[in-house]
Amino acid sequence: MTQATSRNAQHTIEPIFIDRWSPRAYTGEAIDDTTLRSLFEAARWAPSANNSQPWRFIYAKNGSAHWDTLFALLNENNQRWVNRAAVLIALVSKKTHVRQGETAPSPLKNHSLDAGAAWASLAFQAYQSGWRTRAIGGFNRDAAPAALGVPEGYQVEILIAVGKQADKSVLPEDFHEREQPTPRKAIEQFVAEGSFTFSE
Repeated sequence: MTQATSRNAQHTIEPIFIDRWSPRAYTGEAIDDTTLRSLFEAARWAPSANNSQPWRFIYAKNGSAHWDTLFALLNENNQRWVNRAAVLIALVSKKTHVRQGETAPSPLKNHSLDAGAAWASLAFQAYQSGWRTRAIGGFNRDAAPAALGVPEGYQVEILIAVGKQADKSVLPEDFHEREQPTPRKAIEQFVAEGSFTFSE
């Protein structure tokens, strides 16, 4: 797919950081187990405070016995495009950790942050492998734990769609204008030396 030209780095970085974005248009092509496992392998090596590795992934391939469970959690608007994804993945994080030298779990304040690092690793590996991903926040968070069998002490963070990118014409027309890479804030808007000097 041709990338929009409005994404330009202010400083030298690897092209993948600009080229990766989050489309909704997918071909419906199935994903093989070897490729899918490589995405989870990349996530496995994400940075993790205390080596806690709080991320957990629950997946369902399109057309499998588990697909309807994850698909039903999505809000109606997301269901309109996710039906062509190859796989849906729920990212779950563990909220406690048994630290080295201790026997009882204690709160893990960075569980969501570390889970996010694992998601980013998965997304970049998918891009490198010719697949595309989109994180989805529009789902039923209240129903998700019970539907997925997630016990107390864990948090369902996001759902993730994975698929081969298609032309935006496969999407409902009201999605067409949004089906493009998005810009980013300038570094000066989120980086400060020494203290918080941001306007918002």
